[in-house]
Amino acid sequence: MLGRYRPVRPLGTGGSGSVWLARDEQSGMEVALKIVPREGKAASRAEREALAATRLRHERCLRAYAFERDDSHVYIAYEYVPGKTVREAMRAGELDDRSAVEAAAQILEGLAHAHARGIVHRDVKPSNVLLKDGEEVSVRLLDFGLAQMQEAETLTAAGDVPGTLAYIAPERLAGQEASPAADVWGVGVMLWEALAGPHPFWTSSLLETARAIGAGAPPLARQRPDLPKALLVAVDRALSLDPAKRPSAERLARVLRGAFRERERKPRAELRALAIPQGLDRIAAPALAALTAGWSAAALPFYPAHWALLLAVVAAGTTAWRPRAGLALALAVPVFPLCNLSLGLALLYGGVALAWLALSWGEPRSGLLFALGPLAGTLGALGLFPLATLGLRSPVRRAAQAGAAVLIAALAAGLRGSPLPFTHASPPLGLGIAGSDSPGAVAGALWQALLAHPALGLEAAALAAAAAVLPFARTRDLWGIAGAGAALLAATALVPGVAVWPLVVTAWVTCGALVATPRVLPNRGS
Repeated sequence: MLGRYRPVRPLGTGGSGSVWLARDEQSGMEVALKIVPREGKAASRAEREALAATRLRHERCLRAYAFERDDSHVYIAYEYVPGKTVREAMRAGELDDRSAVEAAAQILEGLAHAHARGIVHRDVKPSNVLLKDGEEVSVRLLDFGLAQMQEAETLTAAGDVPGTLAYIAPERLAGQEASPAADVWGVGVMLWEALAGPHPFWTSSLLETARAIGAGAPPLARQRPDLPKALLVAVDRALSLDPAKRPSAERLARVLRGAFRERERKPRAELRALAIPQGLDRIAAPALAALTAGWSAAALPFYPAHWALLLAVVAAGTTAWRPRAGLALALAVPVFPLCNLSLGLALLYGGVALAWLALSWGEPRSGLLFALGPLAGTLGALGLFPLATLGLRSPVRRAAQAGAAVLIAALAAGLRGSPLPFTHASPPLGLGIAGSDSPGAVAGALWQALLAHPALGLEAAALAAAAAVLPFARTRDLWGIAGAGAALLAATALVPGVAVWPLVVTAWVTCGALVATPRVLPNRGS
């Protein structure tokens, strides 16, 4: 191309063109060559992008080497930085809290450099930020094709709002010009999404999304009360509806960098924290997948001999490679054995498994935490499950994991013929669902079995509620922890027919662990 660039392989495509890894035959360097057709506004935006790149000399802004054109295309040669977009990293669950905050701080530093030179990006979003491969967080700002520059002709007609709706600031939707504060808003939305899991505004309707943006983001503390207060305040200020109240990019970067310092100044507390050691979460997720797939294949008759071990290994390897794929595989293993028993049961389980996969999509590494329920039930430690779920971001996921652990423990006890958890009652000998083709009939039979042992349902609900509110209790110091412990005791130990002492012990252990680690929580991944 152009007698200079030899394409090697495609790196990506978008609405305006494509990007190729290419070799510059003149210099011998590898470059990322952006190729844009000279049609409509695409070529003008590419020229604007190149103009912006020539003004930017910052390590967080992707460096442009050359800009050329021919009769049919416009070309921009950028430095080649191997990596993935922040959007791809978020979808893969590869950004933990500290990495997300560091990435946001670096993005803001690049934006501060651009703002000082009269350039507003206008399209800050996860897919326009490149996360470089490597152990350390290192980002590059991409695509200044929609940038607004001083003394530059506008590319948009009156009333147009260029950018991606989910990350556009409310004042721009109201018709105001983009300002540096609008870029800060975009970073605030990205950070809210990375820390909380869901997007603060996005819905299936563009109109409803725009209305949600106009109403403002809910406080991040509702989703993540465990985060440092300085970080919660910084994100909320970045998402102020009034652009004048948002901090500058440079100032917000400094605040984010210092968000975790207060905790770092408490080394003794960190040593006592309930934090998962670094890297252990990457081991725990494959182990849980192996346990779920292997146990279900061995306990439910269908698969040939030795397949249980094979499925466990495959599930573990898939989870280590792609957590969401591993979660889906582990949940799929019981389908065939259940279908062999009852088509209605298999269909009912399939629906529940799909719903569980959707619920756990934002935190796939912890999606199978409930699989520890049978082991905890055998040890009389099901009451510790609210504490075990403390590392999950969403209160809904925490509650679902704790409740499911109780029900899975009861199911495992039934398959083994051992006493049910909490009550030590004998499991039912049969449910009358073998051979049934109706998911509704199977669901009714299971519901009747649960009603016959009401303590199980009450304990599952009580532990689910405790798991949902436990992080909030931690933010209230000793009185909050004491209140949570009292409520947990009242809600579990006072249920008729349950063994009290295991619940009393687990409630005290939970409160003791929270007291020993005041306001210090583990660093979590997405």
